[in-house]
Amino acid sequence: MKAGWGDQGSPPCFLRFPRPVRVVSGAEAELKCVVLGEPPPTVVWEKGGQQLAASERLSFPADGAEHGLLLSAALPTDAGVYVCRARNAAGEAYAAAAVTVLEPPAPEPEPPAPERPLPPPGAGEGVPVFLTGPGSQWVLRGAEVVLTCLVGGLPEPALYWEKDGLPLDEVWDSSHFALVPGRAEGGPGVSLALRILAARLPDSGVYVCHARNPHGHAQAGALLQVHRPPESPPEDPDEAPESVVEPLKCAPKTFWVNEGKHAKFRCYVMGKPEPEIEWHWEGRPLLPDRRRLLYRDRDGGFVLKVLYCQAKDRGLYVCAARNSAGQTLSAVQLHVKEPRLRFTRPLQDVEGREHGIAVLECKVPNSRIPTAWFREDQRLLPCRKYEQIEEGTVRRLIIHRLKADDDGVYLCEMRGRVRTVANVTVKGPILKRLPRKLDVLEGENAVLLVETREPGVEGCWSRDGEDLPATCQSSSGHMHALVLPGVTREDAGEVTFSLGNSRTTTLLRVKCVKHNPPGPPVLVEMFKGHKNTVLLTWKPPEPVPETPFIYRLERQEVGSDDWIQCFSIEKAGAVEVPGDCVPSEGDYRFRVCTVSEHGRSPHVVFHGSAHLVPTARLVVGLEDVQVYDGEDAVFSLDLSTIIQGTWFLNGKELKSDEPEGQVEPGALCYRIEQKGLQHRLVLQAVRHQDSGALVGFSCPGVQDSAALTIQESPVHILSPQDRVSAAFTTSEQVVLTCELSRVDFPASWYKDGQKVTESESLVVKADGRKHHLILPAAQARDSGEFECRTEGVSAFFSITVRDPLVHILDPQEHVFVHAITSECVMLSCELDREDAPVHWYKDGQEVEGSNSAVLESDGPHRRLVLPAAQPRDGGEFQCVAGEERAFFTVTITDVSSWIVCPSGKVYVAAVCLERVVLTCELCRPWAEVRWTKDGEELAESPALLLQKEDSVRRLVLPAVQLKDSGEYLCEIADESASFTVTVTEPPVRILSPRDEVTLVAVSLECVVLMCELSREDAPVCWYKDGLEVEESEALVLESDGPRRRLVLPAAQPEDGGEFVCDAGDDSAFFTVTVTAPPERIVHPAARSLDLQFRAPERVELRCKVAPAGARVRWFKDGLEVEASDTLQLGAEGAARTLALPHAQPKDTGEYVCETRDEAVTFNVSVAEPPVRFLAPEAAPSPIRVAPGEPVVLSCELSRASAPVLWSHNGRPVQEGEGLELQAEGPRRVLRIWAASAAHAGLYTCQSGEALGAPSLSFTVQVAEPPVRVVAPEAAQTRVRSTPGGDLELVVHLSGPGGPVRWYKDGERLASQGRVQLEQAGARQVLRVRGARSRDAGEYLCDAPQDSRIFLVSVEEPPPVKLVSELTPLTVHEGDAATFRCEVSPPDADVTWLRNGAAVSPGPQVEIAQNGSSHTLTVRSCQLQDAGTVTARAGGTATSARLHVREAELLFLRRLQDVRAEEGQDVCLEVETGRVGAAGAVRWVRGGEPLPGDSRLCVAQDGHTYRLVIHSVVLADQGIYGCESRHDRTLARLSVRPKQLRALRPLEDVTVGEGGSATFQLELSQEGVAGEWARGGVRLQPGPTCHIHAEGRTHRLALSGLGRTDGGCVSFTADSLRCAARLTVREAPVTIVRGPQDLEVTEGDTATFECELSQALADVTWEKDGRVLAPSPQVRLQALGTRRLLQLRHCDPSDAGAYSCAVGAARAGPVRLAVRERLVSVLSELRSVRAREGDGATFQCTVSEAEATGSWQLGGRPLRPEGRVRIRQEGKKHVLVLSELRAEDAGEVRFQAGPAQSAAQLEVEALPLQMCRRPPREKTVLIGRRAVLEVTVSRSGGHVCWMREGVELCPGDKYELRSHGPTHSLVIHDVRPEDQGNYCCQAGQESSHTRLLVEGSARGEEDGTRSLPSPTWSHSSAGS
Repeated sequence: MKAGWGDQGSPPCFLRFPRPVRVVSGAEAELKCVVLGEPPPTVVWEKGGQQLAASERLSFPADGAEHGLLLSAALPTDAGVYVCRARNAAGEAYAAAAVTVLEPPAPEPEPPAPERPLPPPGAGEGVPVFLTGPGSQWVLRGAEVVLTCLVGGLPEPALYWEKDGLPLDEVWDSSHFALVPGRAEGGPGVSLALRILAARLPDSGVYVCHARNPHGHAQAGALLQVHRPPESPPEDPDEAPESVVEPLKCAPKTFWVNEGKHAKFRCYVMGKPEPEIEWHWEGRPLLPDRRRLLYRDRDGGFVLKVLYCQAKDRGLYVCAARNSAGQTLSAVQLHVKEPRLRFTRPLQDVEGREHGIAVLECKVPNSRIPTAWFREDQRLLPCRKYEQIEEGTVRRLIIHRLKADDDGVYLCEMRGRVRTVANVTVKGPILKRLPRKLDVLEGENAVLLVETREPGVEGCWSRDGEDLPATCQSSSGHMHALVLPGVTREDAGEVTFSLGNSRTTTLLRVKCVKHNPPGPPVLVEMFKGHKNTVLLTWKPPEPVPETPFIYRLERQEVGSDDWIQCFSIEKAGAVEVPGDCVPSEGDYRFRVCTVSEHGRSPHVVFHGSAHLVPTARLVVGLEDVQVYDGEDAVFSLDLSTIIQGTWFLNGKELKSDEPEGQVEPGALCYRIEQKGLQHRLVLQAVRHQDSGALVGFSCPGVQDSAALTIQESPVHILSPQDRVSAAFTTSEQVVLTCELSRVDFPASWYKDGQKVTESESLVVKADGRKHHLILPAAQARDSGEFECRTEGVSAFFSITVRDPLVHILDPQEHVFVHAITSECVMLSCELDREDAPVHWYKDGQEVEGSNSAVLESDGPHRRLVLPAAQPRDGGEFQCVAGEERAFFTVTITDVSSWIVCPSGKVYVAAVCLERVVLTCELCRPWAEVRWTKDGEELAESPALLLQKEDSVRRLVLPAVQLKDSGEYLCEIADESASFTVTVTEPPVRILSPRDEVTLVAVSLECVVLMCELSREDAPVCWYKDGLEVEESEALVLESDGPRRRLVLPAAQPEDGGEFVCDAGDDSAFFTVTVTAPPERIVHPAARSLDLQFRAPERVELRCKVAPAGARVRWFKDGLEVEASDTLQLGAEGAARTLALPHAQPKDTGEYVCETRDEAVTFNVSVAEPPVRFLAPEAAPSPIRVAPGEPVVLSCELSRASAPVLWSHNGRPVQEGEGLELQAEGPRRVLRIWAASAAHAGLYTCQSGEALGAPSLSFTVQVAEPPVRVVAPEAAQTRVRSTPGGDLELVVHLSGPGGPVRWYKDGERLASQGRVQLEQAGARQVLRVRGARSRDAGEYLCDAPQDSRIFLVSVEEPPPVKLVSELTPLTVHEGDAATFRCEVSPPDADVTWLRNGAAVSPGPQVEIAQNGSSHTLTVRSCQLQDAGTVTARAGGTATSARLHVREAELLFLRRLQDVRAEEGQDVCLEVETGRVGAAGAVRWVRGGEPLPGDSRLCVAQDGHTYRLVIHSVVLADQGIYGCESRHDRTLARLSVRPKQLRALRPLEDVTVGEGGSATFQLELSQEGVAGEWARGGVRLQPGPTCHIHAEGRTHRLALSGLGRTDGGCVSFTADSLRCAARLTVREAPVTIVRGPQDLEVTEGDTATFECELSQALADVTWEKDGRVLAPSPQVRLQALGTRRLLQLRHCDPSDAGAYSCAVGAARAGPVRLAVRERLVSVLSELRSVRAREGDGATFQCTVSEAEATGSWQLGGRPLRPEGRVRIRQEGKKHVLVLSELRAEDAGEVRFQAGPAQSAAQLEVEALPLQMCRRPPREKTVLIGRRAVLEVTVSRSGGHVCWMREGVELCPGDKYELRSHGPTHSLVIHDVRPEDQGNYCCQAGQESSHTRLLVEGSARGEEDGTRSLPSPTWSHSSAGS
């Protein structure tokens, strides 16, 4: 319910409006609508303001909220607008629709045909029905094809064929098509066969037969496929087929495609006959298959599409087209780019049988690579149907339960869209399945094909489960086709072809063309009328929608937010809204919108509001009220509006100012209520004496009354009113109470239909009005139905008594019990009551006590005991007590198997540092197990935990390592559980970015894409648009620890795209967009130029753009231009030109050259050249003509469009009266059809009206005409005269006044005596009175240039006789009737009579004689001309009857639809078969007579009738008709708005920064809606943008402008576009707020800030007059208009004077003071004692977090390196020394400013040990060098060298060396005396070496050798 209506309900609302209906006369018309409201509204139908009533032809069916109007046997008089009016107490709503009744087409005359039997129902009166539809055919080229169909219906439908949506006459080559009409043999129906002779390949397509009659339209289609005949195989089977494609004459095009992508080739071929197309690959013909699609697109192009390209698809593809005139080729070379990462083993094609399985398998390079499976474009997820398995590097897809739709292309895809493709072929009854989906545009033909294995089988086509009609199905051999011509949205759905248990399905989707909603009405106005009404007017939207539409009018009460629909109408114009349309008095606003089937337009609100007051009327009146004594009497009525009223009781007014009152003290009480439209009077507790009271209600316009009748009240039950249901527990007291309306009235109690008897357990009591039934202690048996019964009324009670609920106390959760064979199992359950029964169930079956299952009860405990459990005793047990249950799961394990779980081998995969748990469940909890790894028993350690919990044994690896991979066994007795653990490195993760990154850069900008990985050594691959990138100068790949970068040093627009950083297990995505630099116009500098030219000069407009490749668009008067012969567009380098080779005045206008960012306007004016007369070159000579001859005056001008003025003797020449003015290009002609003397004179042709304009004169002279004899025409005429009668000879001349002479027998006659000569104008008469015999002779009438002879005889006339009688005539109205009779003698006088009155010749009557034949012709016979015609000659007469039959006035040339532009004159013209009388035709509009309008002019010219509408307006459009009594013709007049022009265009505006700019233009029309744009972006109204439109003026005001707001400002409305330039000058930059003095603490950051007036300005900072430059310590920042100077880690040297400057503005100097930071030690260092090789940590806490400190060890400064790590954590400073040495011992000191702290480091040296000792004996030659070397356990250890117990000191002889832990003794120039024992002592260890000296080094050089002494030899031997 809408707010604002209170509780009075909701007004009627139309959910569906009635739609306009067009029917043929005699058919049925129905209007339907759906209307809702609360209360349900009353619906009536009206036409012409009068409510309609039901009749034999008119009914009003209604079904719930749907209401309709059904009109049977519609007549032309039924046409018009029907209004549906819905009304309820809350309001009223209207909706209207038009019914148009069309005359049926006149039947064409047909030769009489023999009677045929009555048609069957299928071919009866109504819509055409296809009795037999065309069938689809598959034929070979050259075969003859016949498509036939048989259609029934009356009237007989017209048939025609289409091919692929085109009529046959529009098909490119249809010369071999033939249509053969016919009829059904021996039955009803008409047929039209399409015969195709020698079918060609292009004839393939969809053929649709259409049938149409006045009742509707039907269609049926068929598919024709023409195939090439099979080619004979080569004689040699090993011989390759020869290529049928001739070699290419030029290199083919090259096409690259990434593997797995689609390749699409399109070839467009034309020729006649239509060419046949054949595709070839590598010289072999291509046939369509799953991955190669051959089809023809909507534009007529031939398409080859290769799906999911593989390497094997590369090669040369050729499109060959040939017809009888020749052939042509087009080729392309396909290259397939393979990815770097490939499948190790790709997929292979597989086959499977229907209902079987298919297995696809491939291998990936790495087992960690994720893959996804696809069926074509559909992702496959793991399920029962599609089982997906990953085993190492193997990826396997198993397709279960194969069906026909599983046939297709399957893909396995790795990351980076690397794919492998295979075909799955499903063998079954269906060979070729339907496509997955088929998209068809609405109105196109849909064709579905299925190929089956067996020929001639019958399949079934269905859509959404419903069978499709047989007329759209056909089959031939193996092929089955479904053809749906002209699909609609209702045809969409799931289409299935079924063949036995096999089926294939496709999703048919019908796409609809998107339509825009209609525009809003225009020129809306409100006029406040008189008498409580308001008049609303509006005009149709512009442009007028092409589809039917209505207007919806809504109202809103001022102060409310709700808009409520008033009504809907079809026509624009004026609508009067009375006060009765509103529910209550108030001020109302109105709005209107346009609604069509494509949507609703925006609402247009009428300006202002109107005060409306509803008129009250009685909707529901008062009714007599009859109540019982003591009850309240309620009187109510409903009014049509909210209004106050007065209530009366027995004529006495009741006070309405109080809600409750009393008529008089002690009398009746009442209550007055008003709720919305309802008024109520409640008389409270009426008594019997109040019976007969009269209640009345009165308000303005309404009076009503009713009577009150009071009856004695019967007894009734006050409570309970409904059946009572209650539940109790045993022993609880139950009390049932029944209260009656009367005191002490008897009542009886019944239980289950039996009367109860009182007892101790059931008590019945009565207390005044209340009767009680009491059960003191209820038992379960007391449950039942209780009834308290008294005098026909009863109260019912349903009582249920239950025992108390039983609750299970234990167990509360599911219990699981494990046992082994023969073990005793006990299940126990504890209840809250000892006596409560329980039931035991096992696996849903109740358990009964037996030897194997014992049931026990012990107080509240219930047990089920299995004394010797067996495996079969296991299962699910339940203990059921009341509504509660306890659940037990018992598992009995055979003792032969100790290990319950796992039952098989377990594979565990984990990554490093993951927690791995191996679990083994035993059958007994006390059993012991043994864990082994790779055959070796495992012992518990911190890295391996063995856990035991009940019967579960676990092995836990808290942080698994690679070495933990292997096979683990859990062994017990002879059993074991095996676990194979595989540990791999953790996957590489991308730490940042986590989301997709979007970067936008400008050309040449450096773009950096960065990823941070979880491992430093992880490799990554970079991809761009799916292809792996390669490093080059334009693309650099970098690696820095865990970071990976891709750098584009100078990005270009083509570098944009999607980049992927692939780390194997994770990827990061980047979208890079590189935009081109702004496109500017560098020349001309001015944004607007005015140029003037003279026709036909060459006009060239030139612009220079930057960059040189910028694209420009040219506009003329707001419309974009295109290149043509008269307008040339050029581009050369940076220059862009528009040239007009031969400019004409029509080329004048505003030309705009527009780039993406700028525009330049050229105002071009092309002037006309002066007009000259080109022919005749000399002044023409006078033209002399005879009267009646035509005259043509002609001249030729230099300009075809130049106007001329013709004058005759100085007066303007008016066309008409024999004169015609013509203009044929530059030629001007004045034509005089028949010259007369009045046409003689001087004719002048002047170019223009200006003085001195060129002119040309012609002189026309007309000679006098000769006088000739016009009648009689014959040169000799015989005249007979009777004696005594007057002889009269008459001659008519061509002109009056001519001299005539009369002669008789050669003698001239004079006017005297009996001879009289008379002249009356051109009539000459010779009259001889009293003719005598001598007057006979030859008479001559002699004119100057002509003469006539009369042969006169004077004799008695012979008797007159009628040779032939008159015959009766019957003619049609308007035709001529000719009566003929013959008399003798021929010259006898005949008198004609009509209806007894003499007939004289006239315009309508012609009397003629030809010899003895006399005729009377009555032209254009009218109905009143009927009668008797009599011819009287002498004394005889003959008569005949003339019958005039009324003629039908039919239209030969009917009205045609007319489209005109607003303001033009429109002429609607018809031609009738005859000339009708005045008023015989009537012009109508919309079925109504034409309104009185001076712009409408109706005229008749013979057979032609015209309706001329001068200066049409949009409101004039509609359906116009011309009607006669017998015919009617209709046409639509469409009026398009005037071409929009700019009367005052936009002008360039230049303003200062921060200022405002106003653009204004004036259009040629009012009420035009347009859009404003700046820089191509649409402007919306806002704080800084104000858009205003008033009349024809449109205004745009922009405020607060900045430098970036400059650019091209344009206004667009329909086809008009105007543009101007907005230039914003830079404002001088000022410093709004300067920096302030600062004082900071040493080490802190000092920040100076200033604020500028503009954001784009450079600021210079200075210190003590010296310009500051950015550095690590000095940072310069710009934040909008703020400028910051940051000095980091300030020290005293930073103090000084600082200032900032921008342009000429300066601020400062300001002072910076740096105070010393006071640092104190809060936590002192503590001494550390550590062993050599260990680490030591020192911590010191100071008072300042910013304080920097330094460390010293033994007086030496420490730096972070190697074994030394220094870090600061806020105020805490930490020193970490690792791998301590003995020499590291000493004082450790920390100093931060003046504060310092010291501590001692004591290093306990480890005992020095020898790791590598010198040899026990070493022999050297004399003179050589001896080296003894020892390695100790640590570097820096002290080593002592001794010889024979004496320590050696370094010198020339001995050299002591030390390098790390290695120490050496070098003895130089060894001598025999150096021989002896040497000792090396290191710590507590020592090593001895015996040095032996041999020979002489010099002796060896001399070639001699000294033998050693025996002592040395012995010593050597002994060693």
